[in-house]
Formats: sequence, structure tokens, C-alpha cells
Amino acid sequence: MLWSVLLLAAGASAHVKSSLPSVPSGWKKVRAASADESVSLKIALPAHQSDALEAAILRVSTPNHPQYGMHLSSEEVRSLVAPSDETTDAVTEWLNRNGIKGKVDNDWVSFTTSVAKANNLLNTTFAWYQQDGDKTGPKLRTLQYSVPDELDVHVDMIQPTTRFGKLAAKASTIFEIYEEPDTQGIANVKAAADGEHPTCTGCIYPDEIRSLYNIKYKPSASEKNTVAFASYLEQYSNYEDFTSFAKAFVPEAAERNYTVKLVKGGLHDQSPENIGVEANLDLQYILAVSNPIPIREYSVGGRGPLVPTANQPGPEISNEPYLEFFNYLLSLKNSELPATLSTSYGEEEQSVPREYAEKVCSMIGQLGARGVSVIFSSGDSGPGNACIRNDGTNSTYFEPTFPGACPWVTSVGGTYQTVPEKAVYFSSGGFSMYHKRPLYQQRAVGKYLNKIGKTYAQFFDHNGRGFPDVSAQAYRYAVYIGGRLAGVSGTSASAPAFAGIVALLNAARKSHGLPSLGFINPLLYAAPSAFTDIVDGAGTGCQGRPEFAADQGGSAKWNATEGWDPVTGLGTPKFERLLALAAPGVKNA
Repeated sequence: MLWSVLLLAAGASAHVKSSLPSVPSGWKKVRAASADESVSLKIALPAHQSDALEAAILRVSTPNHPQYGMHLSSEEVRSLVAPSDETTDAVTEWLNRNGIKGKVDNDWVSFTTSVAKANNLLNTTFAWYQQDGDKTGPKLRTLQYSVPDELDVHVDMIQPTTRFGKLAAKASTIFEIYEEPDTQGIANVKAAADGEHPTCTGCIYPDEIRSLYNIKYKPSASEKNTVAFASYLEQYSNYEDFTSFAKAFVPEAAERNYTVKLVKGGLHDQSPENIGVEANLDLQYILAVSNPIPIREYSVGGRGPLVPTANQPGPEISNEPYLEFFNYLLSLKNSELPATLSTSYGEEEQSVPREYAEKVCSMIGQLGARGVSVIFSSGDSGPGNACIRNDGTNSTYFEPTFPGACPWVTSVGGTYQTVPEKAVYFSSGGFSMYHKRPLYQQRAVGKYLNKIGKTYAQFFDHNGRGFPDVSAQAYRYAVYIGGRLAGVSGTSASAPAFAGIVALLNAARKSHGLPSLGFINPLLYAAPSAFTDIVDGAGTGCQGRPEFAADQGGSAKWNATEGWDPVTGLGTPKFERLLALAAPGVKNA
């Protein structure tokens, strides 16, 4: 008889590792799983040295530390996150006793077995669940699983088990797409006079962004300093739109191209109906700011786990497969990694299982330790959308974003207008529910919390990691989409623009024989004078929640204020000062 059955039959206790109160909204059970059907699972093992990775990241990322810039190798990082021999042995022996052969890869154990064995192993019942409107067929899942008590400390999570993905693409952090009315039955790219670029109403253009942030530095192209962006959920950049944008706004780049890496079944469909607004936006504004630095797009396939919330209740919403993507990146050599990585996707932090969010955040930290600056958009919902807890209480609570609130990312909020810049009303920010506030931002965020006192005290964790870290323009970027010029708004715009700036800083460092910046936040928080402090505007959200008075418009808001704030962070970049910090002696010309 299998060991797990003997264990439970003998009265030994098992620990419920994960559970759902019911079948998630938008799903239904269609049938029981047959005993001889196959299931593939992955076990995440806890690191033996739980604090060693954090200490290593901060050593190589903190200015004036003797090891600043001495990034770790892949092997060194793997050793920091490796489980103890006791953990690996305990898990593999547990599998072996249940007639299962596991494949160990450092802090992961993967295996394929029958449903019967998986049910016994995890004291559960796998079944097939169908998502409304999903034409790809049912998914093999369970509502709860357990591990023996003595193995609880040796297992972080097992997935996919209680992880019910969602079908259709959740929008990236794009808030609005404005298309010029087509009054003459032709494409809305207005005819431009000689020497002028096409226009769209109320849009901001690359030359205006470079001027606003005083970006004059022109690096040389080097394959050793690549800037990359990630595309998920069938978002595909378009070569023709890239060329059109370059010819109109970056004419010196009219003949250049970019590379695409396909990850975990990702595609790069160039058919007109599959042009990705997000992918085009990322690509075009990384080019606009960082040309001629080489650009790489990672097109990632797959869907990730989701815990249903009021904002994300049904099949129209999906999480992105961060776990698979970051596993892929961490498998690369340091020389194969981009120096800067921009991602403009996110969701409510509470919609992601805590253990999943913590694992992904750790993986982002590993990239930072290896020399990659990871940039994420903060989101487009101010303090939150529905602002309802998904823990069964339905209480009002602000909604931090994932992965934008991870302490190892540089989170980018949004502004609009140019003289002066103001916080744009959709810019997300707040305080993490999962991650404690890191040391590098204690002073800046502490000042803000002292200033607001008990305001909104019951709606967020005062000890949580504050975000965003910085901000940039986020309203009506002029973007080519299917040959037409449109104005695209969202922190999806500010993130790639800021990533372009970081790419320039990395290029300047490389030109002087210095390593890439890697995790950049300690440098940024040590130099608040390198940013224009945004003191006007607010990020608004939680519309209609009864706790917010009518005199506030029935919504909650984070105000932009002197110093760091949870809508614009430290502020918008002063490129010349950032350049002097990152690469002393390099001129902004």
C-alpha cells in the first residue's frame, strides 16, 4: 500500500498546503479524472539559506559597498537558493515511497504520474474543470491538497493544483487607446509637411519625452548591452509598424531591426489582426529613448495561476506566466541576459497566491543579483479598482499590484502634462500585502507615512513595500498600430520609457568599462535630487466604496506630495544627474 495512504490510515496528520473554498467563478467541474490519466506537477523547494539571497543582492546593488557592481554568476545564485540536502532527500524519498520518480533541478522537483498516485500522494481528488468559453478544453485541477506534516517545511508549493488559470487576455497596464477620427476614409496618420512628423490629437512624441527629461546622450550600439521587453498573452510586436515609427520619429533608426526570442511556446504572428498594442508600445518607446542600443523581445506563451477577486472574477481575465519566463531567463548564462528588462503587465497582488508571488519575486531578485535591471509598470487603478478583500470578508482594502510591488523590481508610475508634470489619475501605487518594506526605501517611505498619519490606516499595510519607485509620462504616447497612429495611455507607456533611460545608463557604464547597474533601486533612493519631485495630481480609485465620502467624489486617492509618494514615487528622471551618478565623467551629449 502507498506510504501516504498508510500515513493517513495510521492517524498521522497532514498539512493542508493550499485550498479553495469552492470552484472559482467561471469554471465548472465536468467529470472526475480517471485513475490512469497522467498529471505533471512541480514542487518548489525552500532555500536552505533563506536570507542569503537578499543580503547578496543588496551587497552588489548598494552604492559605496565594497562589492557594488560585482554581480553574481548563475552558479553562485543557484547555490544561494538551493535547498538543503535534507529537504531534497525528504521530498525525493517521499516521492519514491509512493512509486514516483522526481527530477531535481536545484530548488525544483518535477514529476509525471497517474492521477491515482497523485491523489494518494496529496490526499486530494483531481478532476477535470471547464472554463466558460474556453475552446482549448478542460483542465486537470483540484480544490485542495495536503502534504505530511513533517514535509511541510520542505515544500513551498506544488503546482498546477489549485491554480485555475483564466482564458482571455487580461489587458496589460494600458489605460486608454485614443484613435484619431477617420474623417476622410483614410488611415489616420495625418499628412505631414516636409521635415515634420505625423500627429495625433493630444499625443506626446519621442522628441518631447527626450527634451522633457533632458536626454542628449547617444551611445554606441553594443551586443553586450541589450534592452529587452516581455510580451505575454498573444501580444505580438509588428515589424512594419516598427519601421513606420522609426521613419517618422527616429529617422536615424529607419534601417535597423530588433530580435525576437520565443519562450515556452510563444509566437510572433505578423498577421494584421494579431498586432499587439502593448508589444508595439514597448518596442517603439524603448527605441525612441535608447536608440541605437540593441532591442530584444521575449514572446512568452502560457497562462499562470489566479485566485478570483472582485475585479478578476471570471474567464475574461488571465494572469501572466511569470514563473515560466523567469525560469527561462535564469537558465541563461550571464552573457546571454539583457542588461535591462521592461515588463508592462500586472494584476492585483491578492489575486496571486502568496507563495507564487514570493517565488516569482525571488526569481526577479536573482536576476538583479546577476546584473539585470528589471522594470515593471505600477498599474492603472490608483489605490485599486473594486478594493474588496478576497479572503471571504469582502472588507474594503486597497489593491497593490503584482509584480509591481515586489521589492526587487523598479516600479514605474505615471504623469501627464509637461509644465509642470502632474500625477496622472490612473497611476497605481500603495503598499504590498505580501512584502515588507525594504531597507533601501525606509527613510523615504517613512517620511510619507509620518506625514499622512492615520489617513486610510485601515486600508493598507503600513509595513509593506511602498510603490512605485519612480514615474514618467504615461498619457497618450503616439504609437503606430496597424499602420495607424494612436494615442496610448497607461503605465504601460511610462515603464518602457524609463527602461530606455536605464539602458542608456548601462551603455554609459559599459563605455567606461563598468558593469551593468543590475538592481537599481538602492542607487535611486540614495539620490532623490536626480528626480523632479511631483507635487500635483493624484491617483484615484475604489470608486463607490461606502467608506469614501461624497466630498472625495466617492473614491479614494493617493495625492502626489513633496518627497516620495505612492502615486509618482521619487518623481520623474533628471537624466543628466542620473548619468553623473551611474557613469561619472560621461557627458550628456
